[in-house]
Amino acid sequence: MPADFEKQSYWHERFASETSFEWLASSQSFMSIIEPYLQAICRERPASILQLGSGTSDLQNYFRRKGCLDVTNVDYEPLALERGRQLEKAAFGDVRMKYVVADVTQLDNGLPRDCKFNLVVDKSTVDAVSCAGETALLRMATGVRNHLADGGFWISLSYSSARFALEQLPFDVEVVAKIPTPKLKASDPDVYYSCYLLRPNMN
Repeated sequence: MPADFEKQSYWHERFASETSFEWLASSQSFMSIIEPYLQAICRERPASILQLGSGTSDLQNYFRRKGCLDVTNVDYEPLALERGRQLEKAAFGDVRMKYVVADVTQLDNGLPRDCKFNLVVDKSTVDAVSCAGETALLRMATGVRNHLADGGFWISLSYSSARFALEQLPFDVEVVAKIPTPKLKASDPDVYYSCYLLRPNMN
């Protein structure tokens, strides 16, 4: 049976013992995809970044190494956020980024409505949310749209090649990179994770 990725109880139990884990790809690999877009933002303004479902990833530390301190890490499990603070403090000696308890499918309840971001990222959080069905994923997308600044966009890494094939999605979607999955045998077929760039549509 698949894990109950959409249930908070699953993550509470998991994060009780898990201190660090990277979904689908290392933060370094994901950051290599994000970096050109981040550089484009930073040429015009300091970047305000929202990471959805930060879990026990160290992705936020990569943003800080790039000089980005206006980073808000969101997870609905407080234990995950404590792990994030620990990872930041271990790397830099202090904690300067934000860690906010919020449900990514109800962002308007967890973040002030006027809180806007130039860049929203998630590393397979969309896959966990999708376990609860299309309605939950659309709620997540609507919340992201509401919290994007003008010209802002969302970069999402997913195991699915059709993750955002949804009606009423408030975004135009483009696959900007594919990451090969590990093979058990050389003869295994090529399978890729998809990295999506989502920009608000005009509908």
